[in-house]
Amino acid sequence: MNILVINGSPKGNYSITLQTVNYLMRMYPKHHFEILHAGQRIRALETDFSQAADSLKNAELLLFAYPVYTFIAPYQLHRFIELMKKNQVDVSGKFATQITTSKHFYDVTAHQYILENCQDMGLKFIRGLSADMDDLLTAKGQKQARDFWEYLNWSMEQDYYEPFRYHPMALSHIPITVPESVSKTQDGDIVIVTDCPPENIRLKEMIARFQAVLSYPSRIVNISDYPFAGGCLGCFNCATDGTCIYKDDFDTFLRENIQKASAIIYAFTVTDHSMGTRFKMYDDRQFCNGHRTVTVGMPVGYLACGPYSVENNLQTILEARAQVGENIFTGVASDETDPDSSIDRLATTLEYALEHKNVGPQNFYGIGGMKIFRDLIYQMQGMMKADHRFYKANGHYDFPQKNKGLIFKMYLVGALISSPKIKAKMGNKMNEGMLAPYQKLLDSIDKNNQ
Repeated sequence: MNILVINGSPKGNYSITLQTVNYLMRMYPKHHFEILHAGQRIRALETDFSQAADSLKNAELLLFAYPVYTFIAPYQLHRFIELMKKNQVDVSGKFATQITTSKHFYDVTAHQYILENCQDMGLKFIRGLSADMDDLLTAKGQKQARDFWEYLNWSMEQDYYEPFRYHPMALSHIPITVPESVSKTQDGDIVIVTDCPPENIRLKEMIARFQAVLSYPSRIVNISDYPFAGGCLGCFNCATDGTCIYKDDFDTFLRENIQKASAIIYAFTVTDHSMGTRFKMYDDRQFCNGHRTVTVGMPVGYLACGPYSVENNLQTILEARAQVGENIFTGVASDETDPDSSIDRLATTLEYALEHKNVGPQNFYGIGGMKIFRDLIYQMQGMMKADHRFYKANGHYDFPQKNKGLIFKMYLVGALISSPKIKAKMGNKMNEGMLAPYQKLLDSIDKNNQ
């Protein structure tokens, strides 16, 4: 079988993910593997895609291999997929799968992103392998890699693949009206971050209406104008002091022009099931903040131009980003149905958030994500020094083994309920005991209301 490995890592041969591919190449030598370093060679591929197109046409299986960067794949792989579509390379009917390495921080959204884009191009997609960075060094991880490969081959023989999902792509033609700007009676600095090109009139109108109805002053930062030197290289140069290896001053620009604002609104056009490649570069380059939630308590919202309502994976990503960052998620305004009301609602919700500063409790997206990073940073504190200092200062090291009182209490409860006689005598007292602190709270409120 001819397999084209699309290596999305900007590190090329130094990619950790690629080592799993190298392992499979040695374990299954009857197959022919061709490795295309798409992540490392993305600028050259932008100039000449012909050789990559030939490799794509000759392959029977496309294997996307990449590290997970900020909820999805690296910017460089985003761009490669964009180039595949732009060059109209016919890969329909071929099989595709993926291998990723990460600490399992939103690997699910990364995998879904690749699946959706592959199905856009008519590829028969088979679910991939999501591995921890160190899995291949263990017997268990090696077996999982082999099991994945055996299942992949069996699925191809049976012609089994993920069912195609229908994504209606018709854009709304409901007009957007831009009213006279209301008086800016509130103090604040609302930054609207966008990649809007001059020809995108629809997104411009969405931004203009939002600015007009908002009672706070706002300003636009168009990241299409920023002279990025390139996408994140995953080099960890910023791990100790937050300084990026690129000399384009983006780290300073980000902190001074965006993160010091009162609130952030991101305005984008739904592109290839994401916010587009420019925003992906912007997101990846924010790694100069490490894994630090530096905008805690800041309201964040989105203006989405295009079929946002059918993009379930993108919806998960936007909410999860707010949850992990402990931001106030003020919602997403789209232009699909009744765009004027949708934009107005986002503006008024943002105003409420700025006035009340009600962050609210995190759900699984935030709690689960931060616990993964808590363990990661604690283990890597010697290298990720800035992250470690931040996590230590902000109480993120909330390891359960530290709560010795609760652990002892649960041992005691376990001993009691393990005895049928004691359990029978207790009756409903255990439930009553669990509710006692809550009843005490409610009683105190009733007393104050008398």
